[in-house]
Amino acid sequence: MGSTYGKIFKIATFGESHGAGIGVIIEGCPAGVNFDSDFIQSELTRRKPGQSRITTQRKEADEFEVLSGVFEGKTTGTPIALIIRNEDQRSKDYSHIAAQFRPSHADYTYQVKYGVRDYRGGGRSSARETAARVAAGALAKLLLADLGVSIQSYVSQVGTLKLEKSYKELDLTLTESNAVRCPDPEMAQQMFDYIDSVRKQGDSVGGVVNCVITGVPAGWGEPVFDKLHAEMGKAMLSINAVKGFEYGSGFEGVTLLGSQHNDAFYIDNEDKVHTRTNHSGGVQGGISNGEDIYFRVAFKPVATIMQDQESIDQHGDVAIVQGKGRHDPCVVPRAVPIVEAMAALVLADFYLRNRASKV
Repeated sequence: MGSTYGKIFKIATFGESHGAGIGVIIEGCPAGVNFDSDFIQSELTRRKPGQSRITTQRKEADEFEVLSGVFEGKTTGTPIALIIRNEDQRSKDYSHIAAQFRPSHADYTYQVKYGVRDYRGGGRSSARETAARVAAGALAKLLLADLGVSIQSYVSQVGTLKLEKSYKELDLTLTESNAVRCPDPEMAQQMFDYIDSVRKQGDSVGGVVNCVITGVPAGWGEPVFDKLHAEMGKAMLSINAVKGFEYGSGFEGVTLLGSQHNDAFYIDNEDKVHTRTNHSGGVQGGISNGEDIYFRVAFKPVATIMQDQESIDQHGDVAIVQGKGRHDPCVVPRAVPIVEAMAALVLADFYLRNRASKV
């Protein structure tokens, strides 16, 4: 099972939604990195369930334990093992789907691939697995922060409600001021009300998370198959419910002519290279060019809804899947720290790989 990510800064996650716990083993983290437990916990708190009435009401503190790799507040250079114990499992909520395949879930594909599946909350396919990624990503953030790299994500769209402003026109310090994690207070309230109305209908809705990365120097990334934007896309598409990824001008770039889309270079007053525009999204030829890296991640409506849906069971018979359990009506508010974590893991890995690229 593909549960590992990275070439030098490597992670391997483990555990299931309704098992004893979930966790991560981190290899390749340099020794001497400040292991700020409070910061790592704060990142997990941003992702944890039960934050508001528009998120799942599962109650998990998501407090982590360090099993190895840290001594006197510093990483030791050896494998770091972190675990988060599950505390609020309600496996009985899923007994009715033990032999049924929920529409648009991984139930059917896991059954076909492995011949067995953990139906309790989706087991390994549950988004609860992402807590382990957030813990590892928080450590990657600490490594990157020492290099001056900052990663900020925010919700830019819920259903048809869409922010039309660019990240440069927004005050991103307001992102954490509301339950939706949208930096525009007026739009955030509209999004909250809409998600809440969808929840009351027993339905779900999708959305978009934008990410902005500053402080990445020119030169990170690899040519051909390991391009920086390709790895970033792979990382984002590995997150549960993600259906799309675009960076820079993305699909809208096709509406421009080459003369409009090209990012012209210039030298600033400090003899530093910059581009006058940034349609490239901070990446050219698969390698960072020193400009802001920005991208968008699209999340589908949550597959589990509180409505009856037609499906089949593992015997091939028609079945009606009943909506039960505790689920997010919209994942994007809690996806913000997950997107940041995966971006941090990509960049931490490329930082370390870049150190070995030349004398």
